[in-house]
Amino acid sequence: MLPDIENLLQLQEADREIRRLNEEIAALPRRVAVIEAKLADTKAELEKAKAAIKADEVARRKYETAIQDLQGKISKYRDQSLEVKTNEQYRALLHEIQFAEQEIRSNEDKILELMVNAEAREKQVKAAEAELKAETAEIEKEKADARERTAEDEKQLTEWNAKRDKLRGGFAPDLLRQYERVSKFRGTGIAEVRDQKCMGCQVMLRPQTYNEVRSGDRIVYCDSCQRVLYFNPANEVAAERAPQPPRRRPRPKSDAPQAWFYRPDYGHEGEVFLVFTNANDGSSRRIYDLHTGRQIGDTLIREGEYHLAFPEDLPSAIRLNGSWSEEEMDTWGAEMPTSVLDALQGDLRAARKETSGHSHAEPDQARAVASEHPAVS
Repeated sequence: MLPDIENLLQLQEADREIRRLNEEIAALPRRVAVIEAKLADTKAELEKAKAAIKADEVARRKYETAIQDLQGKISKYRDQSLEVKTNEQYRALLHEIQFAEQEIRSNEDKILELMVNAEAREKQVKAAEAELKAETAEIEKEKADARERTAEDEKQLTEWNAKRDKLRGGFAPDLLRQYERVSKFRGTGIAEVRDQKCMGCQVMLRPQTYNEVRSGDRIVYCDSCQRVLYFNPANEVAAERAPQPPRRRPRPKSDAPQAWFYRPDYGHEGEVFLVFTNANDGSSRRIYDLHTGRQIGDTLIREGEYHLAFPEDLPSAIRLNGSWSEEEMDTWGAEMPTSVLDALQGDLRAARKETSGHSHAEPDQARAVASEHPAVS
């Protein structure tokens, strides 16, 4: 892995920690505000309960005063009844006395109701006071924890900022500018590549780009999100396969419209893969370097099927398994994907191993193998 990639990963870690700490520091005052608002609500409930008790006391005194006034009126009416001279006057005074006594009973009922409510309100006040006391202690502890956490965050923030400043000084200006520009808009400026995909934007890479990232020879950017790309072999997703007993290598079909071959001595190019594809009344040929997968020259098209159109390419060639459409191969550009290159190289190893095994067979068996697997199909 390039030193710049390793340093960018450290810089991205520093940026993430700085962002996290800034967000946490900014959130702590809001958390304290929520805590204090909760305490204020509890205080308000307590004050409301106390105010209700005071209001009941005022109402009770009002009813008691009204009862005293009515009792005074009753006494006055009774004194007057001793001095009246007619029955009508006596009945009128008696009616006033009865009305006053009824008002007294009504006020006494209200006082009794207030006394019953007073017990409930006293319990409510005591409960609110206990809750306020407990919340105050808890809130003071939370505020102290928040202040302590803020101090620790600020200390870490200072350390991460110093580390970030030191890391930034080790990059070329263009690379640092690109990383910070992408980080500003996308949150991150560097992304891992897995299975030919940018894990930052989840877009598949072109085969050539993927191979360049895997080689780790230079800085490569994602064509889609512009993040710096890196490859970690330890994180490459490998296909999980259950153990299987050894099986014979599949035989390429001789009448297939497409045929892949290996040539160990293709002129000055050396070891190459050749692929021939029959289509309509003609055929095409592409050549790829065995080791890098890079295409050699342009695609050549001739009339007739490939074994008639390209007879000079077939001597000493080993037929391989492989089938990819012309459209798919067009998308490869100047270099086949690593997965294709690995598949062809693996099949070549299997073919060589198979050939080596046949060389130790009995003469009759060797002749049978040669008839089943000709060098040219």
